[in-house]
Amino acid sequence: MAKTQLGARVDEDVAELAKRRAADLGLSIGDYLARLVQDDASGLRARAVGAAARFLADHQAVFDEAEEAQQAPRGAHAA
Repeated sequence: MAKTQLGARVDEDVAELAKRRAADLGLSIGDYLARLVQDDASGLRARAVGAAARFLADHQAVFDEAEEAQQAPRGAHAA
C-alpha cells in the first residue's frame, strides 16, 4: 500500500507522549498514529470506552469500598 506523508503540529508534551507510547508498542510514530486513526474510525475506541463505563457502573461499589479501606486510619488506639 502506498504511503502518504501528513504533517501536524502538536504540543511538545503530546509529541513526547506519542513517541514514548509508540516505542512501548514497538511501532514507528506513523504506524502508531495510523493505528489510532483506524481504531477510532472503526468504532473500536468508542466500544472500549463504552465497555469501561459499563464496567465501572456495574462495579463502582467495589472500588468505593477499596478506596474507603485505604483511607481508614490505621493503628488508632483508644485513650
